[in-house]
Amino acid sequence: MNELNLLKDLLILLAFAIPIIYLFNKLDLPSIFGFIVTGIIIGPNFLRLIKSNEGIAHLSEIGIALLLFSVGIEISFNNFIKNFREVLFVGGLQVIATILIGFVIGLNFNYSVQQSIFIGFLITHSSTAIILKMLSDRDELDTPHGKLAVGTLVFQDLIVLPMLLLIPILGFAHEATFSDTIVRLLGSFGLIVIIFLISKFLMPQILYFLIQLQMRDVFIIGVIVLSLGTAFLTHNFGLSFAIGAFIAGLIISETEYTHQVISDIIPFKEVFTSFFFLSFGMLFDLNFFVMHIKEIFLLLIAVMLLKTVIITGIISLLRYPFRISLMSGILLSQIGEFSFVIALTGFDFNLLSENDYKLFVSVTIFSMLISPLLLKYTPHIASKIPKLQIQKSSDELSRLKNHVIVIGYGLNGRNVSKVLREAGIPYIVIEANPRNVKTAREMRENIIIGDATKREILQTAHIDEAKIVVVAISDSMSTRIITKLAKQLNKDIYLIVRTRYVTDVEDLIKLGADEVIPEEFETSIQILSRVLKRYHIPNSVILAQANTLRTESYGIFRDVRFTEHAFDHINQILAKGTIDTVYVDEDSYAINQTLKELDLRAKTGATVISVVRNSEFIPNPSGDFKIEKSDLLVLFGTHNAIDRALEELNAKSTINDR
Repeated sequence: MNELNLLKDLLILLAFAIPIIYLFNKLDLPSIFGFIVTGIIIGPNFLRLIKSNEGIAHLSEIGIALLLFSVGIEISFNNFIKNFREVLFVGGLQVIATILIGFVIGLNFNYSVQQSIFIGFLITHSSTAIILKMLSDRDELDTPHGKLAVGTLVFQDLIVLPMLLLIPILGFAHEATFSDTIVRLLGSFGLIVIIFLISKFLMPQILYFLIQLQMRDVFIIGVIVLSLGTAFLTHNFGLSFAIGAFIAGLIISETEYTHQVISDIIPFKEVFTSFFFLSFGMLFDLNFFVMHIKEIFLLLIAVMLLKTVIITGIISLLRYPFRISLMSGILLSQIGEFSFVIALTGFDFNLLSENDYKLFVSVTIFSMLISPLLLKYTPHIASKIPKLQIQKSSDELSRLKNHVIVIGYGLNGRNVSKVLREAGIPYIVIEANPRNVKTAREMRENIIIGDATKREILQTAHIDEAKIVVVAISDSMSTRIITKLAKQLNKDIYLIVRTRYVTDVEDLIKLGADEVIPEEFETSIQILSRVLKRYHIPNSVILAQANTLRTESYGIFRDVRFTEHAFDHINQILAKGTIDTVYVDEDSYAINQTLKELDLRAKTGATVISVVRNSEFIPNPSGDFKIEKSDLLVLFGTHNAIDRALEELNAKSTINDR
């Protein structure tokens, strides 16, 4: 009967979740908000369609394990080591500072030492799911604030493991002496090391065996057994169920099967993770919220403001522009899903009272719900912040005139700078990332550090005397601000803007861009060029067509009003014929044969219209013309005829070799 009740609860949950998630997606909000709101609406504290979340809670435990398992897999130690300095500095200082401040706040509110440390644990984490979703949707993963946020999240995710390990020790600390606590701690770490080493030895062997079976269903089941089996092992040793799943993910992340595991496990992770967020929403107590609304919102503002200040201050120490530091701080200001995992574990060990637990759930839910609004308006808020850093103009800068300003020193910016330097064209680079600036200065680049969305930085680069501005950054909002500001400061400047998507072209042109280069459809043009090349369309025609598409601001791709003339020339060529060339090498069967003997026109439909020999052009050769080594034959015909001619010549050459 209990099984039927659980099935009924699941049906109710999922049936309500579908329209709510659809609505949230239409509002451009992550699906996890839909799950949380669904849990709130139909849970035991609101409509009471589900009166107990015990069965859902059991499923959510599996969801937590799979969530931590997938996070462990997706953590790349290579990228972690590559950005070790910034990740360790920003993430490490943020975690330490947040825990210390949480500890002090806890003591001031008469919590025990253990509970105060635990409060620090709770407010440390930000929401990986929310931030990655929002950054991805806004195409800001590669921006400076996006990279800083992701690096900090990686460190926060890694610190989950020792925190979960320390919670049981904090819970039993009042019952044990200091020496007993140290023994427990060392014993727990020892067990983790043993489990890690055993799993690291066995897991790759098991995965290799599963792959060899070449049975996808067996492989998926095997991966789930490995993740949940490791979790069950750690649970039996008195550690957290989630720790084992996280360890399994970390181990698999270092094997060659990572991508296969991720692709196969994602559907299961999404299903069970949804139960986690649904059960989270069901814990929200409306009566408690109404009774403590003032306390909840004061705590919400305090926590989000505290995290914003801490992270903004730490990133500013790395000499990033204040706008980027502030955007990173606001991005990471909410309380994350892993804090809820820690809270559940801490509640089991009496580190949180029931009242405090409900308070924490309310604050966490609202911090998650507020985050998308903050993220949406963060660029506008940050753009209003006055510039706190400016680099004084040197003698070299003051002499710049008719120069190029390159904004951004990523791959595109470096390539542009290299060509300008080799061509002897004066230029100046503006870059916000201090590490990139340091690297550029070591290469003797003419570069300044600063935020190009600020008027003073562009003036420092003498935009009033510049001839061209090249905007080569990934941040779409900053690109818009720079485009508008550059034209305000110099209405005659020629503005070339790089963007990721062709849908941005129209807006950027309206803001003043003279040329917009969308990577998305430059790729399409390259593909189109290669397709036409395979059909023997002459290079001059291909280049002309590419230029036509660019001249029309990619209108044919943007689905705006666009005449058919863009492809008229190609249609005519395909109908009437095209040309191609064949080089006669020393192994060719055509050597010493006349054109009449070759008889290509009868066999393939293609005609030799001219020959190039020793740099001499020979038009309209007669049938008695004899082919020699190193001749270049110019063929004319339909693309199918030329294909047959090339195939004929290659086939004859192969037969001759035999």
